[in-house]
Amino acid sequence: MRIVLVGLPGAGKGTQAAYLAKNLSIPHISTGDLFRENIRQGTELGSRAQAYLRAGQLVPDEITIGMARSRMKQPDAVDGFLLDGFPRNVFQAESLDQLLKDKGDSLDLVLDLVLPQEEAVTRIAGRRVCRHDSGHVFHVTYNAPHEPGLCDVCGGDLYQRQDDTEETVRKRLEVFDRVTSPITEYYRLRNLVVEISALGSVAEVTERSMVALRERGLRADREDTRDCDP
Repeated sequence: MRIVLVGLPGAGKGTQAAYLAKNLSIPHISTGDLFRENIRQGTELGSRAQAYLRAGQLVPDEITIGMARSRMKQPDAVDGFLLDGFPRNVFQAESLDQLLKDKGDSLDLVLDLVLPQEEAVTRIAGRRVCRHDSGHVFHVTYNAPHEPGLCDVCGGDLYQRQDDTEETVRKRLEVFDRVTSPITEYYRLRNLVVEISALGSVAEVTERSMVALRERGLRADREDTRDCDP
């Protein structure tokens, strides 16, 4: 089973990808993990990516695609995978199609986590992170600390990351609309896209995705997702 997960920043792609991959017994492959692992291992692609990241620049498509190609060749991904953050644009989507075609494979489904933009802003801009090593995350609306500004776990100061400010979030959403959202239409023309509401609890969103997979006739046994809430 080969699945791509797409959706606005704040839609919960990383969280959903982890639970879905576990339920479906396929590896969760994220762009962030690809970068970190290649950098950690000191691969040629990792070294090249690190140079761009240190300079505050986007990693070129060819490097990202090369990392994805290498990861999908690993034994645990031979029979399927769930991609999160890749492809990020139409060129990467076309390259993924070619990578799969070369192996005689193709995508089974694209799950589009649908979230209103204002909800995405609320979710991300409301995050507060503990300054201590624990890195516990709270939210001013959905998971507020008992004492404002202090971590419930260790008592450390909570702060808003620079990437989580409302101004930054809105810029990220603009980039998404311009660069990433066209891949949804690219896949929609091939009848691969199923929209999933990203509103509600983690377990509810996961179950919607599992239902969509079953309705498409893909192997997805019903499992108890009550433990999916963080």
